[in-house]
Amino acid sequence: MSSAPSADFFQPLKADDPAVVGGYRLAAVLGAGGMGKVYLSYTPGGRPIAIKVIRPEFSEDPEFRRRFQQEVRSAERVQGLYTAPVIDSDTEGAQPWLATAYVPGPSLAHAVARHGALPVRSVLLLTVGVAEALHVIHGAGIVHRDLKPANVLLASDGPRVIDFGIARAADSTALTSTGVSVGTPAFMAPEQASAGTVTPATDVFALGQIAAFSAIGASVFGDGPSHAVLYRIVHEDPDLSALPEELRPVVSRCLSRDPADRPTLAEVIELCNAASDVPLRQGEDWLPRAVAGSLTERLQLPAPVPTPPPTAASAPTPTPTPTEVSPQPPAPGAPVVPAAPGYTPTGPAAAAPTQTAPTQGAPGAVPPGYPTPPPYAQPSYPQPQQPQYSHPQYTQPSYAPGRGTPPPFHPQGFAPGPPAPPRPKRTALIVIGAVAAAVIGLAVIGSLLPDGSAKGGGDKASSGGSASSGASQKQPDPQPVAYQGIEVPQNHQLMLADNPPRPAEEPTGAGVLYGHGDLFYYRDTLFGDEKFGTANGKIVLLNNSEKGSLETCRAVTRFTEKVGLDQLTDGSQVCVLSKAGHIALATFRGRAGGKDETGFITVDVTVWRNAEAAAKD
Repeated sequence: MSSAPSADFFQPLKADDPAVVGGYRLAAVLGAGGMGKVYLSYTPGGRPIAIKVIRPEFSEDPEFRRRFQQEVRSAERVQGLYTAPVIDSDTEGAQPWLATAYVPGPSLAHAVARHGALPVRSVLLLTVGVAEALHVIHGAGIVHRDLKPANVLLASDGPRVIDFGIARAADSTALTSTGVSVGTPAFMAPEQASAGTVTPATDVFALGQIAAFSAIGASVFGDGPSHAVLYRIVHEDPDLSALPEELRPVVSRCLSRDPADRPTLAEVIELCNAASDVPLRQGEDWLPRAVAGSLTERLQLPAPVPTPPPTAASAPTPTPTPTEVSPQPPAPGAPVVPAAPGYTPTGPAAAAPTQTAPTQGAPGAVPPGYPTPPPYAQPSYPQPQQPQYSHPQYTQPSYAPGRGTPPPFHPQGFAPGPPAPPRPKRTALIVIGAVAAAVIGLAVIGSLLPDGSAKGGGDKASSGGSASSGASQKQPDPQPVAYQGIEVPQNHQLMLADNPPRPAEEPTGAGVLYGHGDLFYYRDTLFGDEKFGTANGKIVLLNNSEKGSLETCRAVTRFTEKVGLDQLTDGSQVCVLSKAGHIALATFRGRAGGKDETGFITVDVTVWRNAEAAAKD
């Protein structure tokens, strides 16, 4: 039995979490985000790694898979001192995933929330570290696009940037091509918030936001609904009144609205060195004592979950032949090393009685009675050299893919192996043997069902038949995702593929009458006409006797494209069926704003993504 997680940031696995991903046995849940869920696991040699499993709604999109594969291959070339390198990945499985080195440190967001703003020296060292991380990321042809405090981890020897390239995989797919922008609103650049061109300068704007956030403990563009924050980013100046004077030159330049006015990464580092009384050098003392003291908690890692052993009835037991002589049992307490899978013993060893391994072992050791993984064949590679940077003679990299990338180097002194072999041939990292493989295979297949459950009884049969009769199998319905209290301003739209759905302003011009989104709120200020509807599918206003559910939304046929706001009261439910195949249940919660004010409606939205086949125009 595995030990319990040592802190609240190591959450135990739940019933709907897989036990194994790509051959890696999972030990705990590290967190979850809009793109997927992150787990703690270990390499066969006992190194801790973080495995991000992509959410089903993204993995079902072919364009996302294509882009995700491209981004993972690019990310494997990023081996900087201030990044978490990609160790392994699978872009073609039932649910794509990638594994990176585990960084034993909190995110910047967690550290500031728990301990408050960082001192100036820590902020400067954080800024130059993230700038160097962006240098190697951009050198691999990647723009991060979602650089935020949650994606910057604080290790004992400097910051680490994670999740680079994943946001781009979600951009321009079937899920986001309807107008969804990728990124976190509070840390977007103006051109990103207004659907402009995303360049390396976009990450520089986010770097300025991160530096300011770490110094004052809040966003310089304020809080509130996402559409309000985005409006301030595009049209208003940041509030730098609480920012220490030493940091204003670098932060104010990074937050220029015009990308051409932002500094290069080399200039960012020069500005940080100019703001420091002493040369900036990373060391074990770069963080304040309270934050540094919390790092030790993240080194107390939970043990991996053991793989279930084969049953006694099915486990093969070697039987000595007449010409063999069984050896005497070993002395009590003497350890016995089991043979590696796939090895067939000969001679007297073949008749040795089955023994159990010692009950205690190093982290990652195989628990007693469980099958032993095969030897891990580590590819050979040349010893990397640590890159040397000289400031302020640091030169700006060229952003062509594959250029400007330092040689492979891991912050803890070891280099990860090269990218895994082609995925079509890859079934699992750990091959255990015929009996154990069957047991694990059933567990893995169950954990990868589209609804995320691990049912032991097999697939559901279609209506009117059974699985054994050969009838066609019905695909499980997608899991609903609920969003509460979404405020939609007048003449704004929602896209159901967005996670979470964020209000976006409707375009104006000839031919635009009531919007073009999956769900919109239109208000004509001249005539007072107010509509709630869709221009990208169809809607149905449910009766009081109809219970809002996926089955109801599929069954009703009173299709229309819009309803008047005067037809809705608090609790009114509307089914939305988009052309992209998403189904949503929108519950009206009220309206705010007078005749001469901006109007808002509030809705609760439950979305079943990819619940139907996409409609053909």
